[in-house]
Amino acid sequence: GTELVLEPDAHPAVKPYQTALAEDGIPVTSFAVDDVRAEFERLRALGVHFTQEPTEMGPVTTAVLDDTCGNLIQIAQYA
Repeated sequence: GTELVLEPDAHPAVKPYQTALAEDGIPVTSFAVDDVRAEFERLRALGVHFTQEPTEMGPVTTAVLDDTCGNLIQIAQYA
């Protein structure tokens, strides 16, 4: 599978940036998936907390999850 490694947040600019993105609901990255709804259900069953359930936005459907480290991650299905 895919693994994303984010750098440690020791730099003084990281925490304010990370906090601002999370408070505004802005994901730090996005991953394309074949079926957002199926992946949402699979991950939720594993205990993943989503801040946005699958939402259709024109030609894309997205869902946003909390990575438990202060970042929001988006999964997206493109039509």
